[in-house]
Amino acid sequence: MSTQVHATVTEADVEQISAELGEPDWLTETRLEAFEALEALPMPSVIRTPGRDWTNLDALDYEELVDPLEWAEEKDRVEAEGVEVLSWAEALEDHGDLIEDHFGSVVDPQRDYLTALSTALFGAGTVVYVPEGVDAEDVKIRTTMNSRSLFNYTLVVAEKSSSVTILERQHTGEPVEGDQYYSGVVEVTAGENATVQYGALQNLAEDTYNFSIKRGHADTYGTINWIEGNLGSRLTKTSVETRLLGDGSESKIVGAFFGHDDQHFDLASRVWHEGEHTTADLVTRGVLDDTARSVYEGVQDVGEDAWDTNSYQRENTLMLSDDSEADASPKLIINNHDTEASHSATVGQVDQDDLFYMTSRGVDEESATNMLVEGFFVPVLEEVEVDELREDLDALVLERLGI
Repeated sequence: MSTQVHATVTEADVEQISAELGEPDWLTETRLEAFEALEALPMPSVIRTPGRDWTNLDALDYEELVDPLEWAEEKDRVEAEGVEVLSWAEALEDHGDLIEDHFGSVVDPQRDYLTALSTALFGAGTVVYVPEGVDAEDVKIRTTMNSRSLFNYTLVVAEKSSSVTILERQHTGEPVEGDQYYSGVVEVTAGENATVQYGALQNLAEDTYNFSIKRGHADTYGTINWIEGNLGSRLTKTSVETRLLGDGSESKIVGAFFGHDDQHFDLASRVWHEGEHTTADLVTRGVLDDTARSVYEGVQDVGEDAWDTNSYQRENTLMLSDDSEADASPKLIINNHDTEASHSATVGQVDQDDLFYMTSRGVDEESATNMLVEGFFVPVLEEVEVDELREDLDALVLERLGI
């Protein structure tokens, strides 16, 4: 697999990226080690159902897609009082020790082939540092992709008894001839009694292949909530994960997607209950039209020492076309009997009784279907506690419906 990029990317390229960002030796070495490991690393695990692999990441032409030295973006960072939102170079200069302590501590730089590739080649980066006791909202990170490939890295460190709400958006700016590749890695650390709410809205151009991993560690009484909206890209492979390490820690993972044409979504939500008295809630809803496809995997893993665990999961997919395809694989792994847990997943079409009821009262079929789709998203939108993200996501759903 590594020959797919070695034909166009070398160790010298990795060193050049690191030098241009003014990185210390330890980080350059981390990049080089990740690059060298590509030869032996597998692709990220994909969701398999009996008789079928839904996503073939090996089929992508990475040699053609990856051009890391020519990356270009527009990055708009909006700070909140008491919170530092820094470019990668600024953060290295101001908080080098903090980055050394946390970089790669949540997401293994050599977790798999695509994560290692991103570790070696990322040029765009942001650090959000929330000092102890700070309570902040409205931190924003807007990324406009203007190149064939873009590797992005975000580190969030929330210290003891702090709180922050972050809204991240990704979209495409200047058109690029041919396919594009976007890769994003997000690491979040929530200290004791800290709360991090991270909302992301991906609306990349539909000739883009999108890979992302978002993962957080929650300390004692810490909370990490994720909101994940996916409407863009040709193929999205994403995983949103939380490890509940501390007693009394909590996490909510809310997801929404809307696929049309030949879009493909491979979505995973995972939570590990490791401390006592932990709580998790995984909620995902999606709609598919035309020949779009989706596959979802949700995993709730309760450890042996995770006494008094509460863990819930539900996923629902609405199919508007006979040619669309969807599958879901919710999983419970329970190693402690003191657990209350549930999981469910449904795949179905627009309810014909509802459609008949509305058309029989003068609503045309297209408008009735659109109203039912909009209503289908309401339960998940109600779970989105970030007003701006909820409004943006609702607006994009209406735009997709042509309303």
